[in-house]
Amino acid sequence: MEGVMMRSPDVISIAVRKADGNIIIQKKPYVSYSKRYKFLSLPVIRGGVILIESLVLGIKALGYSGDIAMEEEKKRTAREKNEPVDENKARNSFFSKIWMALMVLFSLAVGLAIFFYIPLLLTQLFDPKSGIMFNIIDGAIRLIFFLFYLFLISRWKEIKRIFEYHGAEHKSIFAFENGNEVSIRTASQYTTYHPRCGTSFLMIVLIVSILVFIFLGKPETVGERLLRLAFVPLIGGISYELIKLSDRFSNNPLMKIFILPGLWLQKITTQEPDERQLEVAIVALKGALGQQLPEGVILDES
Repeated sequence: MEGVMMRSPDVISIAVRKADGNIIIQKKPYVSYSKRYKFLSLPVIRGGVILIESLVLGIKALGYSGDIAMEEEKKRTAREKNEPVDENKARNSFFSKIWMALMVLFSLAVGLAIFFYIPLLLTQLFDPKSGIMFNIIDGAIRLIFFLFYLFLISRWKEIKRIFEYHGAEHKSIFAFENGNEVSIRTASQYTTYHPRCGTSFLMIVLIVSILVFIFLGKPETVGERLLRLAFVPLIGGISYELIKLSDRFSNNPLMKIFILPGLWLQKITTQEPDERQLEVAIVALKGALGQQLPEGVILDES
């Protein structure tokens, strides 16, 4: 929400544009569990760990940006009523945190229902005889649901802004990876499509899930359907290794074909940002890299 999260090997950085136009940044030290424990750094296992970590960190970043937005709204309301505002209460309201937690749980439940359970039920209507055909149809329905969902939410003004910030994130990372000074001028020259994007990762997850679920056969009971959830970390782990391979052999013609669907999908999930959005992404990146922040940026040390 009006911000960008960047992650380096030892820092999580979240930069958010406040309603008054200033940029606030929060930096927290963070080392992945795959770096802390050797067992969790093994291939495939590390991907599952990173998938879970990314979900948790993403939810926290969303909560932080939501707190900033709520803080600004409460300040505006207080000014209109000529009332004083307690800064801590404005941002850290107990009820706001409970509300955010409930919203996240509800969203996860709806997501699992739409992209996991309902496709299984619809697949049964086709009455496929083999486990292979069942899982191919199930995967195709899940993919259609996913693409339709992305297209639908991209029509919303608020989500379009998030996708613009997503594009700003990619542009600033490209500038850094190519050894350029990370600035609005240099970052604006790059594309918003990045081969290691989370969108590409999700596309690979959908494809890998079909292959993994084929080995589980055709689920006959509710328990067998829910059992598939236990394989999500494995699917994430395999997908992570494929993303790493695609980056390592990015010049290989076969790999270029492999990453194309993810890049096409980013035509929806990334949009061209403006300079103010690029500025936020650059601040987040510099914060994660430990570089000097631009003048005027507010450092949140809470």
